[in-house]
Amino acid sequence: MATTISAVPVTVLTGFLGAGKTTLLNRLLPKPAMAGTAVLVNEFGEIGIDHLLVEKLDDTTVLLPSGCLCCSVSGDLARALAVLVPRVKAGEVKRVVVETTGLADPAPVVHALLADVMLARHYRMDGIVTVVDTVNALANLDTHEEAVRQVAMADRIVLSKTDLAPADDALLQRIAALNPGAPVVVAQRGEIEPDAILECGLYDAGGKIADVREWLNDAAWGKGGAHDGRIHSFCLTFDEPLHWSGIGMCLEMLIGTRGENLLRVKGILNLVGQDRPVAIHGVQHMFHEPTLLPAWPAGDKRTSRIVFITRDLSRETVLEGLMAFERAAAGVV
Repeated sequence: MATTISAVPVTVLTGFLGAGKTTLLNRLLPKPAMAGTAVLVNEFGEIGIDHLLVEKLDDTTVLLPSGCLCCSVSGDLARALAVLVPRVKAGEVKRVVVETTGLADPAPVVHALLADVMLARHYRMDGIVTVVDTVNALANLDTHEEAVRQVAMADRIVLSKTDLAPADDALLQRIAALNPGAPVVVAQRGEIEPDAILECGLYDAGGKIADVREWLNDAAWGKGGAHDGRIHSFCLTFDEPLHWSGIGMCLEMLIGTRGENLLRVKGILNLVGQDRPVAIHGVQHMFHEPTLLPAWPAGDKRTSRIVFITRDLSRETVLEGLMAFERAAAGVV
């Protein structure tokens, strides 16, 4: 059955690791045009922590601070969308945004929406929005096939971090070569109006470069979604409070010596002498200032959790280094 224009529009928000997808989404959701939006989030790795500090409604659904629904997708987009159908019928859900992991190939996501007859009765593909980080974009496009596919399949391309690195001609030409038909818009510190990226129209691979059709066909046969074998995702957890002098120095050492291998780092820390959780996040050589969060969630064990997505950098190497700095900070020989 063909998707109708009255069906709920689905926007796929993608972009490479650290591009700024979550920042963009957090700025968008409170706007009136985003009322009734359900957000589906899929993370690559052992443990997702993006939604630790939100109100849980049931086993699969949480409530974002804006009041929007958020469902965690565990590799089954079709099932997650099916779960939302009663809310679609009730008029509670008026739009869906699928935020993919930074390592996602968009082709399987698009195929799931285009190929499922049941879903087509309730949802329509609005478009793929790809966030491109102007600081790291050219290096990512040179190194990672996923980054290339994310740009090539986009209906809208959003440039982020332009306050740190304005988009130069080389990047714009690279984007145009991959996807000459996609409008390019700039998000100023994550701010953008919803109408700049929504209502792209029903998805049509015919307007994209030739490779896109092949990628969609691969997805139909289950060939999509393979990641570079050099990329690893792992989460380090610590039950006892950590010393910032130790973990901070370890991160500085990793940034200085292996920064190009730190594709993504994000964590929530329980630090010695601090009653509130501290959030850290960074990508490659760029790390943001640690953020002191308002409070730990009720019932949380206050366990420190740090998620690493790395290339050619093993869990054992990172853990060994972190523990060595932590022992030194604690004065343990």
